[in-house]
Amino acid sequence: MKKHSILLSATFLCTLFIFSGCIQGQQKAETAPAIKKEIYLQLYSVRDDIKSDYAGTIAKVAQMGYTGVETAGYKDGKFYGLAPADFKKSIEDAGMVVLSSHAGKPLAEPASKTNWDETWAWWDTAINAHKEAGMKYLVVPWIPTPKTLDDLKAYSDYFNKIGEKCNAAGIRFGYHNHNFEFTKVEDELIYDYLLKNTDPTKVFFQMDVYWVVMGQKAPVDYFNEYPGRFEILHIKDSKELGQSGMVGFDAIYNNADKAGAKYMVVEVERYTGTPFEGVKESYDFLNNAAFVKESYSK
Repeated sequence: MKKHSILLSATFLCTLFIFSGCIQGQQKAETAPAIKKEIYLQLYSVRDDIKSDYAGTIAKVAQMGYTGVETAGYKDGKFYGLAPADFKKSIEDAGMVVLSSHAGKPLAEPASKTNWDETWAWWDTAINAHKEAGMKYLVVPWIPTPKTLDDLKAYSDYFNKIGEKCNAAGIRFGYHNHNFEFTKVEDELIYDYLLKNTDPTKVFFQMDVYWVVMGQKAPVDYFNEYPGRFEILHIKDSKELGQSGMVGFDAIYNNADKAGAKYMVVEVERYTGTPFEGVKESYDFLNNAAFVKESYSK
């Protein structure tokens, strides 16, 4: 009787162990993390935090899950006060990659008064620094609003020349829009003029989708009219991504191949709560969205 009892107990414990293992396996499957998507962050989104604690801010951005960064802190050959190689190491040590940078030098007004020796010397230093930092892209984030077609032509020619210099260094050069580009100068829409008068082999356009919508235009219409010109998309909303309902992110992502988009960069300029909360909420919005693919660069 005792022996029979021991056998029953052993059988029960074995069954319980197997059942418990099945339950644990099911729980692991249910809580397994989703595939990490390639999502980059424009560091302007955490601009105040970076000023007060650079290393801590970079670490927090990496912990959120971001793949890499686009900078907004280039000055005099350095990034956020760091030498290019040190900046690159700081990003890679945090587990991210260096993708791109916002930097630029506007022409004089009028453009004919530009000091070209000084201007090209500035660009030579900047391009060298970006190459040392491992940048794939160098993007002009803004220009003064052109007042005449001569101004527009001057910037188109300027961009083509910068693009030549960047190509020679193995970096792609681009231009980032706001919403003033969707106004007209002498009956020419600024954005369209720049698209038509820059060489696609030298200049790509980093479309800021929010500012296109604020300019009362549709991003996908531009993808269809100028296919392949938009290698990076700035994914932005009025605050955190998806909050306003004004930007059709699903349509934008579903047509990203037509745009030529290889990288998606989140930018959060205004927040409901703290910058870190807004940046994390925006990451989660994209990482959990079924319309966002794992990668657009492969």
